Amino acid sequence: MMPQGMPVIEDWITPDWPAPATVRAVCTTRHGGVSTGPYRSMNPADHVGDAAAAVASNRARLQRALQLPAAPRWLQQVHGTHVINAADPVPAGETPAADASFCSQAGCVCVVLTADCLPVLLTDRHGEQVAAVHAGWRGLAAGVIEQTLACLQQPGEALLAWLGPAIGPAVYQVGDEVRETFTGHDAQAAAAFQAAPQGGWLADMYRLARQRLAAQGVTAVYGGQACSFSDAERFFSYRRDGVTGRMASLIWIDNGAA
Repeated sequence: MMPQGMPVIEDWITPDWPAPATVRAVCTTRHGGVSTGPYRSMNPADHVGDAAAAVASNRARLQRALQLPAAPRWLQQVHGTHVINAADPVPAGETPAADASFCSQAGCVCVVLTADCLPVLLTDRHGEQVAAVHAGWRGLAAGVIEQTLACLQQPGEALLAWLGPAIGPAVYQVGDEVRETFTGHDAQAAAAFQAAPQGGWLADMYRLARQRLAAQGVTAVYGGQACSFSDAERFFSYRRDGVTGRMASLIWIDNGAA
């Protein structure tokens, strides 16, 4: 259920997790916006070739629909491990290059954009900190989750994680180099790869993320069922479509409840 005061927009996703009442979190789908063509319709990403006016309108709709306390802290995602404090000031017109953000300040909105990569939302059990992580396979392998957890400076058992829609294990085919990158870090990662009938491997991003979280003591992990590639009506997918929009996964501490 959406928290009171947060209207349901089409089929946007509210994480099903026991987050504190102070914490708000939503993942958009491709419904509810004004974009056309391959970006239909709620595309909030300004780097994928969509019309600037449509993206601006979608972002405004997003902010109004969710009654956000401030504009989201958009990131220039580079498949790395850099994490920023979303409350830090940014010069006008600039977008920080980072793949995760965190915040302990009410009214500050963390957000990541995905279309097959894995969005990870984090909060502590008291609702005093939140974070949003963009985890493509490169960032996941390089430690973007671990870097974000280090910024939160809390024991793993104090945290909750939610895994949003990403490309699923039945269709995410990768080569030997991807598997070797993960297994070289942790031999247990081999369990997240199954030999593909046509060669290569089928990778389970959800399982890989759960392994990384568990290694840091975070075992209260929710979500991880949706497949962005397989549901073309609901989700954008870069691997499926090439030219496409992005979903936004947002998390913030509510001003009124804090």
